Amino acid sequence: MTERESTSPLKLGLNVLWSACWTGFPIKLAIALLFLALGMMHFEARIGLAFLMYLASPVTVFAMPILSMAFEPHLGEGFGIALLFLLCIPIDIWAMGVVSRTVFLEKLRLEPPDGLALSLWIKTALAGAVYMPILWFVVGFVTENSIAMSHALFETDLLKAVPVAEKIGIELTLWGSVSLGVLLVMLLIGVTLVGRVIKSAAQSAQPTGQSYQDIITRWDLMRVPADQGLMLTAVTLVGVVLSLLFWAGLPVSTPHPHECCKKPEVKAQPPYKPVDALNKNEKAITVLAAQVESLEKMKTEEEAAKEKEKDKGKAVKAKPADAKAPVKAPATP
Repeated sequence: MTERESTSPLKLGLNVLWSACWTGFPIKLAIALLFLALGMMHFEARIGLAFLMYLASPVTVFAMPILSMAFEPHLGEGFGIALLFLLCIPIDIWAMGVVSRTVFLEKLRLEPPDGLALSLWIKTALAGAVYMPILWFVVGFVTENSIAMSHALFETDLLKAVPVAEKIGIELTLWGSVSLGVLLVMLLIGVTLVGRVIKSAAQSAQPTGQSYQDIITRWDLMRVPADQGLMLTAVTLVGVVLSLLFWAGLPVSTPHPHECCKKPEVKAQPPYKPVDALNKNEKAITVLAAQVESLEKMKTEEEAAKEKEKDKGKAVKAKPADAKAPVKAPATP
């Protein structure tokens, strides 16, 4: 039995899909971040994880209708969403081609036929377009019934006395375990279907007459471009342009507070210097001592002025008393 015949469709599908997902995902993620920074698309926060999962898929073009079906018209806004999924098509085809040629040469010892990447992508996309709605319906149906059964279970007299906290935890464990199990089974079935598609393509391929070392050498040379300098220059220029566009557009999409909600500006306090603080305290003490002395001097002057006023008042009182004294008439001869 050859290795091609002994390889199971599940293992073959995992080898291709898993590697293809992580081959094109960094490129698609960079484009998505650029579109978000430029304000070309806006996603709701609650579907961020689902968006990343579908973006990592090697058939990302079908993520748009599936997400729209799941979240109705509240997927997001902006023409960048449609543009992103269109740009993902050539990226997914390239990633599928790189991974499939590697699997054909290294795992199956088969000669990759011409147009393998495009044919596998089309067949995988069609299989996903048919199978994903079935997966969504089955998992949703099982989840709803599991939740209903867990609620009905705790309505019986045997479990009605269970506290609320424990009841919530047990219900979540019950229907969550069932839903997760069904989801894993459905995913494995989907990967097996993709593996059968790849295996059917492998049946028409011709076996290679090279040794394993020659196959590995050929595979390594396939990844090396003919003009490495041109390839490095092009990649560097594309990276620089994307970085400049990202940082130029990022402030536009950054939320700013409204004019009525701006916080008052808080000035930073200068660093604390003990020597300056001591000198400042000494100057303050000197100023305070001078002020105390001036106050005491003013108080002394006021007291002296009051004493003078008292003396003047006594002198004024004494003069009218002398004026009232009788004047004796001179004696007549």
